[in-house]
Amino acid sequence: MKRADAIELFSRLRELNPHPTTELAYSTPFELLVAVVLSAQATDVGVNKATRKLYPVANTPQAILELGEEGLKRYISTIGLFNAKAKNVIALCQLLIERHGGEVPHNREALEALPGVGRKTANVVLNTAFGEPTIAVDTHIFRVANRTGLAPGKDVRAVEAKLEKVIPAEFKQDAHHWLILHGRYVCKARKPDCPHCAIRDLCGYKHKTVAVP
Repeated sequence: MKRADAIELFSRLRELNPHPTTELAYSTPFELLVAVVLSAQATDVGVNKATRKLYPVANTPQAILELGEEGLKRYISTIGLFNAKAKNVIALCQLLIERHGGEVPHNREALEALPGVGRKTANVVLNTAFGEPTIAVDTHIFRVANRTGLAPGKDVRAVEAKLEKVIPAEFKQDAHHWLILHGRYVCKARKPDCPHCAIRDLCGYKHKTVAVP
């Protein structure tokens, strides 16, 4: 996609949603970190339903450690892969206390060293909790970047690298959220809602859907 078109694309998304943010419910960097870990292969709605019950009881590394793995499972059992996630969250809390004084580190290397935290999760935390202009490429962003021609790539790292180059600096802080929300609600996997897409004319997707008469 040409730079002028990329600028226009993000200008339109910004006009529609000037202050985008994650749909995960959180009030501290730690709550966000745990929510993102729990959100792997799960919906934000499902995660929020679980953390709405968990966080009033335990929303610090020490409090979750005191729950224990089995205690934590009772709160997150409605989330997919909850057994593995409970194990990771407990281990993550232990390392936060041992290495970082119970605080979420503002550092990619330290974040990625935590159990259950990969590059995508680290990018979400750096962007949303700490205000860094990182791009966390999930399935929605991967789809939108490839479909539109904004930043095509065969894997998430390739797409991330291209997005870093193509997204103008003024849009980088919020681009992550704009692209996720666009993929979630408009450029959907099975049937993109092209007739109601604000960037339809800028998009290179060859199989655009049409309005039903």
